[in-house]
Amino acid sequence: MEEWIALLGRRDTPVDGIEDYCSFLRQALQRQNVALRQTHVAWAKKGWFTALRSLRAESATWRGKWILLQYTTMAWSRRGFPFGALAAVSILRGRGVRCAIVFHEPIRQNGTRWIDLLRGTCQDLVIRRLYGRADKAIFADPLGNIPWLPEKASKAVFIPIGANIPEGRTNDVPSHARNGKAKTVAVFCLSDVPNRRRELEDIAHAMRFVEQKGLKARIVFVGRGTAEAKGEIETLFDSGTVEVSNFGMQSADEVCRILSEADAMLCVRGPLYMRRGSAIAGLACGLPIIGYAGEAEGTPLEEAGVELVPYRNCEALGKALHDVLVNANWQRILSARSWQAQGRYFSWEQIASSFVRSLELGTVSN
Repeated sequence: MEEWIALLGRRDTPVDGIEDYCSFLRQALQRQNVALRQTHVAWAKKGWFTALRSLRAESATWRGKWILLQYTTMAWSRRGFPFGALAAVSILRGRGVRCAIVFHEPIRQNGTRWIDLLRGTCQDLVIRRLYGRADKAIFADPLGNIPWLPEKASKAVFIPIGANIPEGRTNDVPSHARNGKAKTVAVFCLSDVPNRRRELEDIAHAMRFVEQKGLKARIVFVGRGTAEAKGEIETLFDSGTVEVSNFGMQSADEVCRILSEADAMLCVRGPLYMRRGSAIAGLACGLPIIGYAGEAEGTPLEEAGVELVPYRNCEALGKALHDVLVNANWQRILSARSWQAQGRYFSWEQIASSFVRSLELGTVSN
């Protein structure tokens, strides 16, 4: 069995989406006769000098192996200057490995302050140099959506991300039969402040629209950021009759169960795009997804069961949600599209196969 190594930076808390990504990828690759081993450059605990020295020692036996360096800005920096990723790649190149960079963040972080602009310039520099030093570059966005890629990007490969929860199973029992007469809307994960307040206001507006149309509905919150938003959620939904459940952080299996019992998902953490893990989890559970347009167009998300409305148009958001909840046939059509897109693009089996096709020949691109 061939061995690949996933190289990660600092662990995120309370959950690490990149570590989950590697774990699901490892399970799928094993069924394709590839063993994926995870290791961290633990610079946040050891300091950069010690962490890089440990990487140099550990990588002494890696010659000729594929190393999949997982890049996000904050995994390789404390304040948004990810030069540590370049140092790690320099060590890897010196060891004679075959280096694939998995760009979970292929563009700079946003910001308008002078320090944000300086960070962004440094991030642009790091991302481009990582691409230049890579043998393969894996992107979760279609390559045409990466503005800085060269015209002939022979080493670049588009491989979508998968859900960081188990894939749900189709259920012949309609969700409304499981949940009583109330239609259930799921929200998986919320952003940090200050964006969280905007998201919750949009969600509350959409649910009030449904309520005013006479439809009995409940909303369930689960995942990262939802427990921290408990007070805000209670305040925003205090005056209505919408039933609210807030499950906070749960195991991956429990998240899958909660989502699979919903009728639809609201995903309003900005325009829906290919790296939005919460939406991909909804597809893995066969959910219709109502979200904002602007970045999903021209991507495999368009083939999924998504209803996209103009950004922050809360009236359109509420109407789209109501139309899905009130029309059982339309809900089934969207659900079927989500299942089909999941199997065609976002399943871990498809993702693992794409990795194997891209790396199995061991060719090094220029």
